[in-house]
Amino acid sequence: MGDGTLEMGVPAKPTIGTLAPADISAALAEGWRDFTRYPTYGLFFGAIYAFGGIFIVTMLAIYHLPWMIIPVAIGFPLVGPFVAVGLYEVSRRHEQGRAVTWQGILTEVFRQRERQLSWMAFVVLFIFWIWIYQVRLLLALFLGFRIPATLEAFATVVTTTPEGLLFLAVGTVVGAALSTFLFAVTVISMPLLLDHEIDFVTAMITSIRTVAANPVPMLAFGFVVAATAILAMLPLFLGLLVALPVLGHATWHLYRRAIAFA
Repeated sequence: MGDGTLEMGVPAKPTIGTLAPADISAALAEGWRDFTRYPTYGLFFGAIYAFGGIFIVTMLAIYHLPWMIIPVAIGFPLVGPFVAVGLYEVSRRHEQGRAVTWQGILTEVFRQRERQLSWMAFVVLFIFWIWIYQVRLLLALFLGFRIPATLEAFATVVTTTPEGLLFLAVGTVVGAALSTFLFAVTVISMPLLLDHEIDFVTAMITSIRTVAANPVPMLAFGFVVAATAILAMLPLFLGLLVALPVLGHATWHLYRRAIAFA
């Protein structure tokens, strides 16, 4: 792809296409193929994500904040799209027939600090902090000052008491709403900002419009992403070594199927 402009200097505009369920399965299959073609890159970026999660959870355990471990573990996939930028670049270079090299990939990743994609980091982190603070608010509302000091005791309280079950129910609804919103904002905007010189607000609007225009396939893809990420975290986050790169490559291919430029 080019830089998002036409030959006469007029900015190109993203056009949203129509997706079918078959596009989702095709994007996932292409994501798997890209991972198997370039497994070292996938494992590298997957390791950053997986070991980042292990480090955060370990620090929360050390500082005796068990109530934070579950919401952080659940909310951690929210930052996945930003970590996956390097995977988008791998898929883009393969698609364009360009050399896939460490220098080229990492240079492009670090170059995003000077581009609009860096603003998306603030959007993602802001929504992540909203998630954390709403968990704290719900804990205060439903459990008050009776927050256990260990993860095992905390899990027992939230799964065996009426207050804990209500906390889980409300937290699940709120978390699902935040996750759906963030998915709609980032699923297309992240690869779009890497691929084209476009402002991040336009990219977010384009992403939301794409989800709105294709609700069934896009939300189905979002469900696959969420379910896969949660299952991949169960074995101490290590499943993310494979899950993140496959989903990252798949997101790139879904973007390419959904967006054209005129």
